[in-house]
Amino acid sequence: MESKNPGPPAEGLRERKRRETLQRITNAGMTLFLKKGYEATTLDEIAAEAGISRRTFFHYLKSKDDILLSLQNSVGDMLVAALREQPPGKRPLHAVRDAILKVCASIPPDDMISIDRLMRSNEAVQARKQASYVQHERMLFAALRERWPEPERETGLRLVVMTAIGTMRLASDTFGSEGGRRPFDEIFRDAFDALEAEI
Repeated sequence: MESKNPGPPAEGLRERKRRETLQRITNAGMTLFLKKGYEATTLDEIAAEAGISRRTFFHYLKSKDDILLSLQNSVGDMLVAALREQPPGKRPLHAVRDAILKVCASIPPDDMISIDRLMRSNEAVQARKQASYVQHERMLFAALRERWPEPERETGLRLVVMTAIGTMRLASDTFGSEGGRRPFDEIFRDAFDALEAEI
C-alpha cells in the first residue's frame, strides 16, 4: 500500500519561490527608499528594481507601505524563534527579555536607524507599525503557553508578554527620538531594569 503524501512536492517549491520573490521586492524597496526617500520612490521603480512587473507586485503586496511593514512583521517570527531557544530554567519574563535582546543584536544598528526613520516618515506606516505589536504579543503568548501550558498561568503569561512588548515599544520610541545616539539594546535593558525596579 502506498503511503499518502501530505502534500504535493510542487507546493513547497512554489512557497519557496514566493518567499524569494517577496524578499527580492522587499530588498529592492528598501534600497530605493534609502537612496531616494520613501515618498519619492514609485511602485514602478520598485518593480523594475526587483525584476518583476507592476502587476506581479500586487500579487505579493498591496502597497509600498507593506514593504516596511513586512520587515516589522518578520520581527514577530524572529522573537518566537529566539524565545523557543531560551533555556528552560528561566522565568518567563526573563526569557522574553532575552529573546528580544537576541533579535535586536541580530539587526545591524545602522539598519535599525534607517528603518526607524523611514517608518516615522509616514504616519500611516507608523500607525500600522504600532498595531503590529498586538500581533507580536499574540505570537509570543502562544510560544510561552507551549512551555508553560498550565491554565492557572495563562493570565500571568499574558501580562508578561504585554509588559515585555510595552517595554520594547518604549525603547523603540526612545531610540527614534534620540536618532540612534545609544544602541537599542542599551535603551531596552535600561527600560527593563526600570520596570523590574518597580515590580
